[in-house]
Amino acid sequence: MKSLFKHIRTYIFRGLLAVVPLVLSFFVIRFLYLAVDQKVANLIEKVVGFRIPGLGIVLVLLILYLLGLGASHWAGKQVFGLIGRMMERIPIIKTIYHVGKQFSTALSLPEKQAFKRAVLVEHFKPGVHSVAFVTGETTDAKNGERLIKLFIPTAPNPTTGFVVMVAPDKVRDVSWTVPEAMNVVISGGIIGPDAF
Repeated sequence: MKSLFKHIRTYIFRGLLAVVPLVLSFFVIRFLYLAVDQKVANLIEKVVGFRIPGLGIVLVLLILYLLGLGASHWAGKQVFGLIGRMMERIPIIKTIYHVGKQFSTALSLPEKQAFKRAVLVEHFKPGVHSVAFVTGETTDAKNGERLIKLFIPTAPNPTTGFVVMVAPDKVRDVSWTVPEAMNVVISGGIIGPDAF
């Protein structure tokens, strides 16, 4: 009975970790859209005398652009760092903020080449291949064998998946780029290159 509760607790927590970044993104974008569309777009509508279709979306994108621009400069980094330190002191917010920060860090990693290349690896059983991304290399301390670190994403949500370490001969190189392979994962195999 104890193991059942541990199993349930573990998977509830994993489910929470899987959904939190998506929910956070949804609420941030929704908040920005509603705040901008209902307040600023309505104000502009009063000034110009008519509604401009799509103005709310354009303004949200502009705000996100300006936030990104600000966060990339020294002063912006200081402000966001201060906000981050404040968020990390509030117990429940700390957990949600930390997950959101990890998620945004993971999304920014493609610029730093987090995924070196796309490959196929036998995953569930021999002859069944999964799309995987090479994230690096490591060495087995016991025998000195070189291993390739792989992230095998789950479809259609590539923010979850499995991290495995395999011998180089267990990996099958493909001609896909990382974005092409990610399209295969996100679309559940519907979109992607015709050959590998």
